[in-house]
Amino acid sequence: DATMNAGAKEVFVVQEPMAAAIGARMPVREPVGNLIVEIGGGTSEIALISLSGVVNWKSIKIAGDELNRNIVQYARDEFNLLLGERQAEDIKIKIGSAIELSEQLQYPMRGRDLLSGLPKEIMINDSQVREAMIRSLRSIVDNVKATLETSPPELVADIHERGILISGGGALLRGIDRLIARATDIPVRIADDPLTSVVRGNGMLLDDDELLKEVSIFSPYHN
Repeated sequence: DATMNAGAKEVFVVQEPMAAAIGARMPVREPVGNLIVEIGGGTSEIALISLSGVVNWKSIKIAGDELNRNIVQYARDEFNLLLGERQAEDIKIKIGSAIELSEQLQYPMRGRDLLSGLPKEIMINDSQVREAMIRSLRSIVDNVKATLETSPPELVADIHERGILISGGGALLRGIDRLIARATDIPVRIADDPLTSVVRGNGMLLDDDELLKEVSIFSPYHN
């Protein structure tokens, strides 16, 4: 309604994972199964796409922001350190990982000591960061598996052959592809420039009226 009130003549609603899949150049029109895991800031969207439609879909409020909060909570519980979410995100980017790394990474964690009230710096390693995030990471993996388990068998067979695609900022977490691959026994790849998959997909839809109409989940509103 807000878009129509702003003067738009037509409004099409496209689900975020569909836009991401199009931006990643997945063959969404073909009669085959495509599974995309879009790990954004606020939500993770897992969608099975075929014939220009979303066949099965899960959306959970566990994504990049929740991983940041996991690190904040870990700093409080383990070190009595008050850490901001911005600092937590820096730590996640610098040394965060979903699986054990071949070489240990370390990074200074700076915050306020909850006991003294004074600034404090502690070195934290990738294993500790992984421990902080592991419950949320497992939840994402469990929802990927649940999507597969509740999808049509013939489309799941396609996914075993074609693999799973990860997009969104969460795709940049070290080893997230291998974590999902180990849990599902399905090849996993990361989209090219995963941060911009949704934006690219929306741009491609603006240039292809026919595809836009095919993938829209509601009939267009007309002004």
